[in-house]
Amino acid sequence: MKREIINNLINWNESKNRKPLIIHGARQVGKTYIVKEFGKQYYDNLIYVNFETNQELSSQISNTIDAKSVINKLELFYGEKIIPGKTLIFFDEIQANERALTALKYFCEDTPEYHIIAAGSLLGIAINRENYSFPVGKVQMINMYPLSFKEFLIAIGRETLINEIQEHYESNERMDSDIHELCLKLYRTYLVVGGMPEAVQIYLDEQKIISTIDIQSEILQSYERDMTKYASNSLSNRIISAFDSIPVQLAKDNQKFQYKVISRGGTSSIFGEAILWLKNSGIVNQVYKAKSELPLEMHKDLASFKLYMSDVGLFVNKARYPLYQIDLTKQPTMIAMGPLTEHYVANELRIKGYETYYWESDGKAELDFLIQKDIDIVPIEVRTSVHTKARSLDLYMKTYNPKYAIRISEKNFGFENNIKSVPLYAVFCI
Repeated sequence: MKREIINNLINWNESKNRKPLIIHGARQVGKTYIVKEFGKQYYDNLIYVNFETNQELSSQISNTIDAKSVINKLELFYGEKIIPGKTLIFFDEIQANERALTALKYFCEDTPEYHIIAAGSLLGIAINRENYSFPVGKVQMINMYPLSFKEFLIAIGRETLINEIQEHYESNERMDSDIHELCLKLYRTYLVVGGMPEAVQIYLDEQKIISTIDIQSEILQSYERDMTKYASNSLSNRIISAFDSIPVQLAKDNQKFQYKVISRGGTSSIFGEAILWLKNSGIVNQVYKAKSELPLEMHKDLASFKLYMSDVGLFVNKARYPLYQIDLTKQPTMIAMGPLTEHYVANELRIKGYETYYWESDGKAELDFLIQKDIDIVPIEVRTSVHTKARSLDLYMKTYNPKYAIRISEKNFGFENNIKSVPLYAVFCI
């Protein structure tokens, strides 16, 4: 599958100030696949080390983290000469070998001519460990996420729609109604399939949305296995409980995450570490409430936040949405499309590199998202259908008079009353 992260890898390869690269992302988002493909395309040979499965080599590297000694061990183990610039060394699941993670510092300092990429599903957890120091300043880090809707369009052979969507986003001109409806149909399919590569692949192979359910369930089970494997019994129970509460949290009128929803008497002191674990593992996306003041990061409320799962298809599976009703042109009123739509938008904005926040006015009105673009705060309202009247955005605009606002819905492109209308399928253009 074509992934946009490949451009980051090419730029890293060509950089004169290249450092060892760490790719962080939740399990099964495609890290191993994309690095191997990159190695095949841009290098003469690839040295692949999986620290979870190759215990023999892992223990050898743990004994010494001197960069030249590690290179020598790799050459002897694989029987191949490692040539700077010609060989890509790929350390996969590096969180399983803390000494190897620390060794990246010495590769940066002593042997910068070698090209090294490391990846891990639980790097955020490993970084907070106590045994060895993380090579701060000696590595470059990038995040990898599930396929965005844009990447999904490429995967299913609809790449030609991307330029069409981008052009209408920039011009604010209405899309042809037939193309608009087609894009909305593909968007609804993406809500159910999601962006986990294995789920997308089985959808491509079988052309049946229902085929993705088992794959998604297996991924959710693998997350739970990680929770029990990489955390103590007490903490793992709290992690699982917090994770299981996400659909319930977002079904409330007040979607702010509440510890008491997890269990009676629940507090941040009891579940705070569990939520941090979920965030650091890449499994959830945490969105804080913030005042509408620059910079937003300095004005967020650390006690008020929402949790979204990192993949919208996994959320559909976990929340047990009736799939056929999501795929309808007009959803029945009893289907809670609001949380699902917000999931999609939150993740699309995160993939684009935005830190997202939400805004609240004395508990009377709530705006779905705020993002910061240079010196501008852009308010974003999310609606699930073509019905777009809502007082929260109106109140925000009267209070803060932003340069412009964005309203995301099923409505066609347009710009009126200083509000940019963006169809749900065009969030990747923001």
